Amino acid sequence: MLPEVLSNDLCSLNPNEDKLTFAAIFTFKKDVLEKGPPTVESQWFGKTIINSDKRFSYEEAQGVLDDGKGIFYDELLILNNLAKKLRKKREENGALSFEHEEVRFLLDATGKPLRVYKKIMQDTNKLVEEFMLLANKKVARRVHELGKKEEKLFVYRVHDEPDQEKISDLIEFLNKLGYNIKIKNKNVSSKDLNGILKMAEGRAEKDMIQTAAVRSMAKAIYSTKNIGHYGLAFKHYTHFTSPIRRYADVMVHRLLLSYLAGKHPSQEELRRYQSLANYTSQTEQLAMTAERTSIKYKQVEYMTERVGKTFDGVISGITEWGVYIEEKETKAEGMIRLRDMTDDFYEFDKKHFSMVGQKKKKQYRLGDTVKVKVKRASLDERQIDYVFV
Repeated sequence: MLPEVLSNDLCSLNPNEDKLTFAAIFTFKKDVLEKGPPTVESQWFGKTIINSDKRFSYEEAQGVLDDGKGIFYDELLILNNLAKKLRKKREENGALSFEHEEVRFLLDATGKPLRVYKKIMQDTNKLVEEFMLLANKKVARRVHELGKKEEKLFVYRVHDEPDQEKISDLIEFLNKLGYNIKIKNKNVSSKDLNGILKMAEGRAEKDMIQTAAVRSMAKAIYSTKNIGHYGLAFKHYTHFTSPIRRYADVMVHRLLLSYLAGKHPSQEELRRYQSLANYTSQTEQLAMTAERTSIKYKQVEYMTERVGKTFDGVISGITEWGVYIEEKETKAEGMIRLRDMTDDFYEFDKKHFSMVGQKKKKQYRLGDTVKVKVKRASLDERQIDYVFV
């Protein structure tokens, strides 16, 4: 991400200011909201100047939609209805519908977390997402069309099909959770995976199953070789819409602008862009790891002030040495160690992913809802220890 003075001011679409932009403009048929799936009637890409009338926060725009009145209500309603149709069309084509819950932190002046809460994905979040996906897809498709006889150099966002061994492990995992999953010839389409995710809707283990499904997927990367995007079910896809926070988008802007001007990159540029695509993929993974680590740190820090308190949790993992618990509200994961399960002698049943008491036959299974108490939280170790209540 560019420094905030750039990303949130100079390079941001502040209202009532002229801003130089690179735009993707689409025209839909007038009756698209009443009839059938949305179809782009015309499109245009190029340099523009935007003078915005209003800068909404997601929450503010959502409030207008929820109230059914307010500034730009009619425009927001049209965009929202169109976005829902675009989303429906994507899912019908096989796009995976992961909606994993994320957490946010309310910090005091010293950076200590006062509250941990879930980020709620509302219609306005999905609205922006759909039009970003549309622009990204159409830009990649446009460059492909410009190539005609031969594929032009471009930086694509690609997502390979999942490894069959990992998918087999996922199916075995789901079957042990009680899901009767059968896949012919070990070939799993994105529509098959969507069906599995829908089976988990409304169940305590939904997030756990989504996490397991994500881990079975290949990682999306940047590449000059287009193999399509499995998760989105797109044949052509790139990242065009966020040049203030992704270098890949800057490369895409440069290449698209060059092609629109009728220019062609040299062989030296071809090699350089593939190298840059590889480097951008690597730095993205480092950034994602850093983000996960920072979230884990703040979750543990939050729990250091709540040792002895009781919470609701879900069993997210079971191993020979204990039971992993994810607290429902903060999503802070910790472990109940086997030695702290003192009401019986427990053994790990690997076949059924459960912990079974030998005398009382009590079982703890993946996805079970439980009450736990915080026994210990160590920032140095980034670990939380729970005990059953």
